[in-house]
Amino acid sequence: MSDEKHRAVAEAILPLVGGAANIRSVAHCMTRLRLGLADRSLVDRAALGALPAVLGTVEDDTYQIVLGPGAVAGVTAQLRRLLDSGGAGDGAGPTAAPTAEDLAGRGARIRARARVRNATPVKRMLRRIANVFVPLIPALIGCGIVAALAGALANLGWAPALVTALGPVSSGFMSLLAVFVGYNTAKEFGGTPVLGGAVASVIVFAGVAKVEAFGRHLTPGQGGVVGALLAALLAVQLERWTRRILPAALDVLLTPTVTVLFGGLAALYGLMFVAGEVSTAIGHATTWLLAHGGLLAGLVLGGLFLPLVMLGLHQALIPIHTTLIQQQGSTVLLPILAMAGAGQVGCAAAVYLRLRHNASVRATIRSALPAGLLGVGEPLVYGVTLPLGRPFVTACVGGAAGGAFVGVAGQLGSAVGSTAVGPSGWALFPLLAGPHGTAASAAVYAGGLLTGYAVGFLATYFFGFTRETLAEYDVAASDPGPAPAVATE
Repeated sequence: MSDEKHRAVAEAILPLVGGAANIRSVAHCMTRLRLGLADRSLVDRAALGALPAVLGTVEDDTYQIVLGPGAVAGVTAQLRRLLDSGGAGDGAGPTAAPTAEDLAGRGARIRARARVRNATPVKRMLRRIANVFVPLIPALIGCGIVAALAGALANLGWAPALVTALGPVSSGFMSLLAVFVGYNTAKEFGGTPVLGGAVASVIVFAGVAKVEAFGRHLTPGQGGVVGALLAALLAVQLERWTRRILPAALDVLLTPTVTVLFGGLAALYGLMFVAGEVSTAIGHATTWLLAHGGLLAGLVLGGLFLPLVMLGLHQALIPIHTTLIQQQGSTVLLPILAMAGAGQVGCAAAVYLRLRHNASVRATIRSALPAGLLGVGEPLVYGVTLPLGRPFVTACVGGAAGGAFVGVAGQLGSAVGSTAVGPSGWALFPLLAGPHGTAASAAVYAGGLLTGYAVGFLATYFFGFTRETLAEYDVAASDPGPAPAVATE
């Protein structure tokens, strides 16, 4: 999408979210434009969902508009330019009514109920931890693709000098990942970000090899992102405690000193050891699980991932993915979990054929299916399969079958990993890695996708509808119009 198209999308969105005066903050993740709004009642949800570029919306701590990978960065940049220039484009936007309103409304209600259920202390904590890692995903993806390129060139024996240069380009960020995690942790939990990064940097400093704790010399990087997270959380508490008891005149000198001193010593003589044991256990458990129970592990993970998303429990997987990438160079869990999206794609294709007389639902599927193929599954889930009920279950069956395929391959010695977190679907191919090279990993992953597509399609086509459901939905729509889309975390 060109800059002109990005600007056109930004100009269309701006009046539909209440104009420039209603926007307090602008940010984005891999697929979503995240807006801090002063008054959400000013949002024209129907018109916003009807925009062709909008794949869905999410109401969370920020108002999130799903635009898809690639497009979201360009639209965010153009929206910021509009805001900086005084909010041009505050005129009236399109007001076309969305199609498949019943399914979209039902999906929105399901999403709202899930959001209420997810508002527990544990799930809020998991979400905040996820917020630490989400801003790191673009760098993880970029470094992962560079590492894959270097590996491919090395295997082919081409450009050895370039391969050598690509090593530090792909690994530099990973070597300092603990610092970024510490910075983001302090920022998320209300501390001074640079102090969180400073305390976490102790973990990756080469000089820790001279320090002995629990009868053993420490290893630079020991504890990884888990240690960095814990160290930064401790730094936040130390900073608050120190600032509370010290006179204001001494704050500027003693608060950072106390935070770095005691936070750093705690990292050296406790947190690095504990976090190192936890990280090692995560790596060993994952390796053992795929080596001895690949079929069952793939079946369960692929089949239950979307229900985990609905419950908000998938947030706990992000630090695990990052730990595996640090330890082993890739996370073998992500390609299995990505099969959940394959099941949804196959399911949506079956719904498209079964509801051949419902032009409205078919228009929604045509709009959302390309995004689903690229791993953005929310429009299909909350706009089609989940509101229909049984198709969501058959889609999960497809995901379980695809996960089992990838899991069995891992059990047979052809484990497939991803060098970064974030993408799934077809977008994951550039990030694949495995013991037998990129081509073999891509073949296994493609086999899993095809299995997920096929089983999701067949299960939905033959078992996804009751006679009553078909009688209710397989009817002609008077005016399909543009397709709606709704989304969730």
